[in-house]
Amino acid sequence: MTEVFVIGGGIGGLSAAHELAQRGVDVTVFEANDRFGGKARSMPIDDSPMPLHGEHGFRFFPAFYRHVVDTMDRIPLRDGELFTDLEDGPTVADNLVETGETLVASTTGPGNVASVATPESVSDWLETLRPAFVDELPREDVRFLLERLLYLVTACQERRDDELDDVSWWEFIDADNRSEEFRDRLAYATQSLVALRPQVGSARTIGTIYLQLLFGQFDPTRPTEQILNGPTNEAWIDPWIDYLESLGVTLYADSPIERLTFDGRRITGAVVADGAAAPVAGETVTADEYVLAVPVEVAPEFVTPEMASAAPELGRIANLDTAWMNGIQFYLTEDVELVRGHQVYADAPWALTSISQRQFWSDYDVDSRGPEEVAGVLSVIASDWDTPGVLYGKPARECTREEIAAEIWSQVKSHLNVAGDRLTDDMLVDWFLDPAIVETEDGVENRSPLLINTVGSLRNRPPADVAIPNLTLASDYVRTNSDLASMESANEAGRRAANAILERTGYSGRTARIWELEEPAVFDPFKRQDAIRYRLGLPHPAEITQSVRGLTTRLRGRA
Repeated sequence: MTEVFVIGGGIGGLSAAHELAQRGVDVTVFEANDRFGGKARSMPIDDSPMPLHGEHGFRFFPAFYRHVVDTMDRIPLRDGELFTDLEDGPTVADNLVETGETLVASTTGPGNVASVATPESVSDWLETLRPAFVDELPREDVRFLLERLLYLVTACQERRDDELDDVSWWEFIDADNRSEEFRDRLAYATQSLVALRPQVGSARTIGTIYLQLLFGQFDPTRPTEQILNGPTNEAWIDPWIDYLESLGVTLYADSPIERLTFDGRRITGAVVADGAAAPVAGETVTADEYVLAVPVEVAPEFVTPEMASAAPELGRIANLDTAWMNGIQFYLTEDVELVRGHQVYADAPWALTSISQRQFWSDYDVDSRGPEEVAGVLSVIASDWDTPGVLYGKPARECTREEIAAEIWSQVKSHLNVAGDRLTDDMLVDWFLDPAIVETEDGVENRSPLLINTVGSLRNRPPADVAIPNLTLASDYVRTNSDLASMESANEAGRRAANAILERTGYSGRTARIWELEEPAVFDPFKRQDAIRYRLGLPHPAEITQSVRGLTTRLRGRA
C-alpha cells in the first residue's frame, strides 16, 4: 500500500487526505497548530468547559464553490457512535444555510439592502443586473462598468491569462479617470470581498471572481450564498476529522515538520520537530509520497536550493505576495440581526465586512457558553491594514490589539447608527481578535497573511504536481480553476495533488472530480471569435474603446 505524508492540516491538506483515504491509500497528516482547519478553523476563546468560539474570519460559500461543498457532502455526521449512511443520512453539507440579502452600509445615509435571491420576475432580473454598489454612481460610470464586464465575459481564456493577468483591476476599470463614487463603491469594494488591493490585484482574478459572484445569483440550481450554522470546527472540521480517522487516516496535531530531506531527485524524509505531539517527535520519518500543504508564507522555508533546481516552480513560490485579511468577533448583550446576510461597510477605511451570526447558528447554543450576558455575535473582517483609521488616525498594522478592536467597533457603529442606535457601547461584552495578529514594538505583525493574486502572479503559481516525482502541493497558492486564496481553491488543490499521486501509483478507479468555472454559454461565440483575434495579435474590441475614452478624458483635463 502506498504511504503518504501530508504536511499541513488546513483545507488543502485535509482535502488531499480525504480523496486518498477514500481510495484506500495510507495517509498521515502532520499539523503544526493544535487544531486542524488552517485559516478556516474556529477556536475556543478560553479554557472553560463550554467556551464561545472565535475565528480567523467568518466563512462564506458563494455559488461557484463546487469542490469544497462536494467534499462537505461526503462527510457523514455521527448518529451516536455510528456515522450515518452517506447515501441517505445527513452530511456536513446539511450544516450550510442560505443567506438572503446584503446590507451595503454607509456613513452618509441609511444604506441599501440588496437581495441575493435568484431573480424570479423581469423587475427582479433588472434589479439584479444593476451591480449592488452603483446606486449613487453617475450614469456614465454605470455604462462604463457594464462595458468592462462585457469585455471580461467575451475575452478568450488565453487573453485573460496572458494579458489581463498583467493588468491591475484599477487600470482595467480606469479608476483614475472615474468618479470618486465609482472608486469608493466599486474599485475598493472588491477589497472587502477578498484580500485584494485593487491597484495591484490582477484584472484576471478580480474580474473573474466578480463575474462568478454575479452569475451565481442567476443560477436557480444552487444557493447564491451560504454560511455555516455554527462555528467552523463544530459544524465542519471536527466531523471531518472524525470521518478521516474512521477511514484510517492518522492525524497528528501540534506536530510541525521542520524540513524535508532531498537526495537530488526525490524527497527522502520529513523531519518532525522536537517537542511535537506526534510519537515520532525529533525523528526523520519516511513515506512513498509527500504532500506539502502549508501556507504560502511557510512553503518557501521547505524549498532548498537543490529542490528549486530540480523543480523551478517551487522556487517561484517565494515571489508570491500576501496581504492581511483578519477577523474579530464582538460578543453582544443583544442579538442584533441587521439583515439575513452580510454587511459591507462602504465608507470604512479598513474595508470592513461583517455578519451577525447567531441568527444562523441553529445548532450552537450561545446562551450556555461564555459570559451569561452574551446573546449575540457580530463577526467582522478587516481587509485594509494600511489606511489610517478614524479613531486613532493610524493604520491597523501600527495599532495595538486593543486599538484595533476599538477602531473596528467605531467604524462599524458609524455605519450602522446613521438611522438610529443599532449598536451601543453598553452592548459590548467582549471581543476576540484573530490570535495571528501579534503585538510588536511598532504595532502588530500578522502570522497568518493571505495570498493575493497580484499583477503577473499567475506565472509564479505552481501546479499541484511539481517536477519532483514524489512531491505534490495542496494549498491555495496552487494554480487552480478557482483562482483565489480561498477554501475552494485549497480544496481543489488537494484534489489535484491526490489525483497526481493516484495516477503515479497506477490507480484505475475514478479520481477526484475537478470543476471548471461556469459562465453563460451565450458568450461562447464571442470568446471563440476573440481567440482568433488573439492568435492574430489583435486587441479585444473593447480595449480599443477604452483607449479612445481614456485619451479623450486626458485631453479634456488638459484643455
